[in-house]
Amino acid sequence: MQYRTLGKTGYLVSTISFGAWAIGGAWGATDDDESLNALNSAIDCGVNFIDTADVYGDGKSERLISQLRATRREQIFVATKCGRRLNPHVAEGYTATNIAAFVDRSLHNLSTSYIDLLQLHCPPTAVYDDDSVFETLDSLVAAGKVRHYGVSVETVAEGKRAIDRPGVSSIQIIYNIFRQKPHDELFKLAHDNNVGIIARVPLASGLLTGKLRPDTTFEPDDHRRFNRHGEAFDRGETFSGVDYETGLAAVELFRPLVPEGTSMAQFSLRWILMQSAVTCAIPGARTAEQAATNAAASELPPLSAAQMEAVRKVYNDNIRGVVHQLW
Repeated sequence: MQYRTLGKTGYLVSTISFGAWAIGGAWGATDDDESLNALNSAIDCGVNFIDTADVYGDGKSERLISQLRATRREQIFVATKCGRRLNPHVAEGYTATNIAAFVDRSLHNLSTSYIDLLQLHCPPTAVYDDDSVFETLDSLVAAGKVRHYGVSVETVAEGKRAIDRPGVSSIQIIYNIFRQKPHDELFKLAHDNNVGIIARVPLASGLLTGKLRPDTTFEPDDHRRFNRHGEAFDRGETFSGVDYETGLAAVELFRPLVPEGTSMAQFSLRWILMQSAVTCAIPGARTAEQAATNAAASELPPLSAAQMEAVRKVYNDNIRGVVHQLW
């Protein structure tokens, strides 16, 4: 496993880390024992950073992570998020009282006295201009309940606004072969301001595993069925905003670029790590095997210039016009 420093936090975290959305819910049925096996497998492989949120399974994901940490001696950094419990999810709800309550709930779920990294969870645009929100985050740091804070954003423009806040240590953003705009417009700014980049949805909701097919079916409680057009939350969170059939066709163009002995998922993760501004990618895993396979991508050799150029061409020819201007 390789490690990089996560912005202003100073944390040295695994370049392939663990995204804990799927073990909480919204990806079909889960099994807690299997989820714990996946988490333990990741730690066995050198993963030391887990990303979750208070709304993943209404706290279930956080509670599973608490169970994990109770049985492991390794240092495991945990990032969680807050804000999406608001209903309606509006900027006016990001009050000091509400944020403090969200933090206290997460502290209880995680069985800890402090949160390593607290992230605003894709807040409404107006939040980025609200000084009181960031003053609240600063006060939580001063109180010792939060060590560092960042923002999970939907768009590059939001990422730039978050970086303007001096207390922001990290930006979490969708970045993968299907969503390349952050590389063009955000990464240099983040690097220059010592802000870490956490690449979420690194496998485009499974499209970039190469395992999905035109006839693949998804359970009713899987966002890949109920949110394809943004019915529940931002459309870009599902298949990275790419039309399913368009994504499947593009994946076939990537297959010849994948070296023998490497999976499509590993190739896609290694592509992300070619960007030095990216601290880590956070693929999800629901089985021990998936977690181990993901982690192995950290040790793969760098992609060649020809491979990188070929990936960019497929993106420009097939995907760019669909997503680049939207996020």
